[in-house]
This record gives sequence, C-alpha cells and structure tokens, in this order.
Amino acid sequence: MTDQQPAADFPVIDDPAVFAEAVERLAAGTGPVAVDVERASGFRYSQRAYLVQLYRRDGGVLLVDPIAVPDVTAIQRLLGDEEWVFHAASQDLPSLRELGLDPRRIFDTELAARLLGWERVGLGAVVEAALGIELAKAHSAADWSTRPLPPAWLEYAALDVLHLVDVRDRLKDELEASGKAEFARQEFEATLAREPKAPRPDPWRRLSGLHKVRGRRNLAVARELWRAREELAQAQDVSPGRLVPDRALVAAVLATPRTKQALAGIREFTGRASRTELDRWWNAIVAGRESDDLPAERVPSDALPPHRAWADRNPEADQRLKQARPDVEAKAAELSMPTENLLTPETLRRVAWEPPAVVDAATVGDALRAQGARPWQIEATADLIAAAFVRAAQRPGEQGDPAS
Repeated sequence: MTDQQPAADFPVIDDPAVFAEAVERLAAGTGPVAVDVERASGFRYSQRAYLVQLYRRDGGVLLVDPIAVPDVTAIQRLLGDEEWVFHAASQDLPSLRELGLDPRRIFDTELAARLLGWERVGLGAVVEAALGIELAKAHSAADWSTRPLPPAWLEYAALDVLHLVDVRDRLKDELEASGKAEFARQEFEATLAREPKAPRPDPWRRLSGLHKVRGRRNLAVARELWRAREELAQAQDVSPGRLVPDRALVAAVLATPRTKQALAGIREFTGRASRTELDRWWNAIVAGRESDDLPAERVPSDALPPHRAWADRNPEADQRLKQARPDVEAKAAELSMPTENLLTPETLRRVAWEPPAVVDAATVGDALRAQGARPWQIEATADLIAAAFVRAAQRPGEQGDPAS
C-alpha cells in the first residue's frame, strides 16, 4: 500500500523555487509516476491546466499551480522517461502537452479496467474495486481556476493520484493473468500517438438547436452571433455558454428582432452578457443580415447514414453489418470486455459500408488498420468479420437477420 501522507498536508506549490526542490524530491522516488490534471471546463474558455497533481512512491504528492509556476518542464526533464500512470489519459494529455509535458510511456487505469471487463470504470469505482478504498468525488466539476484553492479541493486532488500507482499494480497483474497485457500495451501506445482532431470547418454549426433555423440568411445570423460570442469568450477566458447559452442565441435568430430594443425584449435571450453586451449581439445580427457570404443549408459530410436507412440506401452493406456485428459482440463477450473496446462500432460500420474488393482475413485486416484498429484488435476480429461478409454476399437482400 502507498506510503500515506496526512490528508491535510497537501499544500499547493505556487513558488518556482519550492517547485524545483519538490520535483527533485519526486525524481528521487521510485517506480511509476501518477499524474492528473484539473481544468475549469464549463467555466473557462481554454482547456488549460489549473492544477497538476503528481505522486511517486518515496517522493510523496505534489500539487503544482501551473499559473503561478508557468515553467514546469523540470517534470519532463527529470521524469519524462518514467512510466506515467493516468486515469483516462486522453483527457489530460492535451493540457499537459500545452505545458511541455509529454510522457513517453503511460499506463491508463481506466483503459485497463475496460479491457478487463470491469463493470464500473470511473476513478472512484476502480480505486474501490482494486483497493477497497472509497474516494469522494465532490469536487470533480469545480472551477479549478479559483484562487486560492480551498483545502478540501486540494485534498480531493491529492487523493486522485495518491492511490493510482497501487491501482496500476493490481490492474497490471490482472492484465498479465488474463493474457491481455499486450492488448493494454498497444492501447496505451495508441493513446499517446493519437493526433488531435482537426478543427471543424464550420464550428458554429454545432450550436445546440440550430436545426430549428431555416434559410441561409438566418444561418448567417446564427454564424455571426456564434462568432461574436466566441470572440468575447476568448477575450475574457470564459466558457461561451456561461456568457449566452446556445438556446438563447438560437432564440434570438428565430425571433428575427427588427431593433436592438426588440432583441433585449426576447424572454429567452438570457445569460450574463446578454444585456451588458447588447451592442455586440445586435451588430452581429446586422452583420449576418447584410453578409454576402451566405452559408449552405446543408454541408457535405463523410458521416455514414444512420443504420436504419442502410436497407434502402445500401442493402449489401446492411447485410454485411447485420452478419458481422453479432460475431464481434460474441467475441467481445468471450474476451470479457465491452464491444467498443474490442472494435469501435464506427470502425465496423465503415468497413461494412465500403469493404475491400476481395474479402478475406488479410484484406479485411488492412481495412481495419486503415481505420485505426490496433494489431490485437485485427487479430481478434478480421477472420470473423471476413467470414460474416462472405455469408452476407451469399444471401443478398434477405431479411430477418439480427436487427440493429
């Protein structure tokens, strides 16, 4: 079990000199390094880290304020070659990389728990299942940009890493015992190598409720309102939805106000900046109404149609998916893991929609690899998917196969 630190003894490090000494102490510890990050999602515009937590055996817990100590690269220099232990690493890696912290090896306790088929994979549930220790999750959605951080929050943050190395040891043993250690290694490497998603060409189209807006001119107004809100949110480092919610922007578009006063009178147009920034919103509405750049009502997408439409739009693909999906699900059950961890539904759908010209285990494996499947996933599923596709080709148009 971990070398316990008194629960109240978790001061936040906000001085560069203290930080330098603390990292040296951590570097003198032993074994993997547990790492976690606290952000202010829903409160701030950015996804920057507002607290970085680290723990190492014989090195103790470090709670670092990266706002007060902006250069934390000593962590990378002294500990970059060690294994870093995360719970849901993909959530924390972008914020850490902004700070110049980029681990070379990781162990993800959430991913490991999924591969082992654990029913609940949240941090608290995994710590309890692995060690019998209950963690309170009272501050998981707190505004971590708050300064000073309350002691109760710091204790919560420290406990997020204090037990993580012990959990890693338990999960590592179970992965090896179940023959899944190589699965996990490949998943961890894929997490590290995953490229950030490319920015959307029209991010304003993600406005919740935009489907109610009709007409290119009204869409231009929605776009300009979204842009005005983004500009203000970024300048103030405030989550856009806290300034004016999506539903309020859409309500302003639908109401088609003819004057600034009419805009102010829209009951649904609410938020902390709806009235104080009224000129901004009205100018955006005018800009949208006068714009020569009218957005298309429909935009091209590489998204596949919903499966309920496949029988009409691509009946052969429909049969392939109906034949293959139960086999993949059965394989996942055999391996005692969620189907989506064996093979994501999107990967299977894309290969079923556009299969290789000649179907066999090798060509299906190549198609899966092109969609980002890892070698262990291909080895486990390519044969059965190829066999399912062959069956589907032998019974075109038949109904009554397993439903979606």
